[in-house]
Amino acid sequence: MPQIRPISDLRNNFTEISRIVHESKEPVFLTKNGYDDMVVMSIEQYEALQMSKHIDSALFEAQQQAESDPTRLEFDEISVSLRNRLAEKVGQANA
Repeated sequence: MPQIRPISDLRNNFTEISRIVHESKEPVFLTKNGYDDMVVMSIEQYEALQMSKHIDSALFEAQQQAESDPTRLEFDEISVSLRNRLAEKVGQANA
């Protein structure tokens, strides 16, 4: 269940708000004069949100590329190609 607190709690109860966002792994929504104003979250939550946004963007770009390019490759072709590239990189790293 989302935590909704007045913005004054950020000043008066900072330690409690920090504990809530870290323990619950959920953001705390702050209100000002009864209206939504800010969201407080842990850095871990923020980084996860950014990563999700990055993944969504990459998937959208891949979908657009797939729709514009009719070329389709078989899994075996891709698998062999990736294994060869990996073997080359490992060989270079060991040299």
